[in-house]
Amino acid sequence: MSDTMTTNCSFNEVDNLMKSLELAIYIPIFVFGLILNVAALFVFCILLRKWTESTIYMTSLALMDLLLLFPLPFKMHATNQWWPGNLQPLCSALESLYFVGIYGSIYTIVCIAVDRWMAICHPFKAKQMRSPKVALGTCVLVWVLVLAVIFPTMSSFRDEQKENFHCFHGFSKNGWRPGVIICLQVFGFLVPALVVIYCSTQTILALRQSGQHSRQSRACVKIICSSLCAFLMPFTPSHLGILLQFLVHQDVIQECSTKTSISLFIQVAMCLSNITCCLDALCYYFIAHEVRSPRHSFRMSRTSQRRATFSTSEV
Repeated sequence: MSDTMTTNCSFNEVDNLMKSLELAIYIPIFVFGLILNVAALFVFCILLRKWTESTIYMTSLALMDLLLLFPLPFKMHATNQWWPGNLQPLCSALESLYFVGIYGSIYTIVCIAVDRWMAICHPFKAKQMRSPKVALGTCVLVWVLVLAVIFPTMSSFRDEQKENFHCFHGFSKNGWRPGVIICLQVFGFLVPALVVIYCSTQTILALRQSGQHSRQSRACVKIICSSLCAFLMPFTPSHLGILLQFLVHQDVIQECSTKTSISLFIQVAMCLSNITCCLDALCYYFIAHEVRSPRHSFRMSRTSQRRATFSTSEV
């Protein structure tokens, strides 16, 4: 989301630094993210076979991560090359897919956190409300919503009169309207983050208050903490950067040195936010190992069943 400001302030030094820095960040994320997520789909669809709520949600999240990875080669190319004006529709489509992957992943993780919270904190309601069909319908709804919101929105973020442009860079003023940024910050990050934090903390408290201190219970807590970090670490800096860049566009921040620092910060933060593809995949394997462990018996008491349900519902 970099932008070349039309002021006397020069951003050439930042742009030149990002040309090499982006490649150093994107290439390993793309390679490892692609391998890990394809392998995750193989585990969920072939090895685990049985379609439960957890495998449906995790499969959808892996697909979202792959959708996020798909535009990265084009994003790397766009850093160093100008695109002709007739390729703007292709650029808008790639940009839309990229943000569908980001916000689709965010909302899928929210659904997983809520599903896990229901299973552990409200097991009797969960028995009535949770099912593979509900999980599948929820995933489809998330895909439809993010596609319906992002594609029409992204198509208006470019100035059509430009003959040459950098794809993934230099969005028009429409992309920085207060209404757009407020909705992005509130519904794209703040509300999902609050839901994930609330559900995760309540689930941890419920596990600890249950008096169960088994290996499986401890593993469940570790899964929650690791997945919460995997959610907050990539997306918090990037959305903070978007907010700061918005303040620059609104002339709230005017000092040149501050502008250049913010420009560098948002570009690095947006690059590093893609590491969510790798962090999600690492969580998948920890969960898949817990699900397939022969030491786990699902013929347990009701309390143990709640813990077992949790261990297969976390990402």
